[in-house]
Amino acid sequence: MSIDTVALWVIPTDQPAPVVDRLHRLLDPGERERARTMPDPARRARFVVGRGAVRLLAARPLGLPPAELAWRRGPHGKPEPVHNPTGVQFSWSGSGSLAVLAVAHGRPVGADVEELPAERVAVRVADRYFPPEEARFVADGPSGQHRSARFAQLWCRREAGVKVYGGRLAQGLPLRLAGRSPLRLAALKGLSPSPCWIRDIKVPGPFRAAVALAGPAPFLVRRRTWTPHAPLGLEPPDLEPSDLEPFEPLEPGAADD
Repeated sequence: MSIDTVALWVIPTDQPAPVVDRLHRLLDPGERERARTMPDPARRARFVVGRGAVRLLAARPLGLPPAELAWRRGPHGKPEPVHNPTGVQFSWSGSGSLAVLAVAHGRPVGADVEELPAERVAVRVADRYFPPEEARFVADGPSGQHRSARFAQLWCRREAGVKVYGGRLAQGLPLRLAGRSPLRLAALKGLSPSPCWIRDIKVPGPFRAAVALAGPAPFLVRRRTWTPHAPLGLEPPDLEPSDLEPFEPLEPGAADD
């Protein structure tokens, strides 16, 4: 039996002005207006790069020019392409100077990336929103860095799991998601009766990330870094088997790496 593969693009969003300008031309009117209203120039440029790169990477499997790619909201609010004859699935996320795009075929996918927050923020938010045992897990980290990382990884798992179907983060806050990666998540109340799997993904810098895929079957992650020098719409290159991150055996979660 073949194992499904999720292609995960890691997108560094701090790019030179010419790259920002080139990608800005690909955005639709709504994305341009959103960028225009951002008062912070750095945040605005990162948004443009993230959305522009998503367009470049998503347009190729859809057979569309990047500037013509149109998005709509699905039944639960998840963005999906208007023109999608192949059934390819997408999920993207951005935080600080990093964005990610997950691409899957035939199965709904969710992805999230988070920059590590300040330690006091991590402990306070975990105490307020996480199940008690997970809040303790965050607070008991051996250092401030560990506490921030534990929180960010658990937050990413929630976001990725909910984004599989396009739900609200509030639906993922009560979930118990501590433990080894990958984790099997049972049905999400109000979203889907089917399970999904969530696994941690290593990304560079002070960030944590996770990918979730609907269904009971295992999956592989094929990870690549986007650069503005690659041809427009370039698909991930074929990888040698040793480059594929296996779904099994179980590995320790990335929170304390």
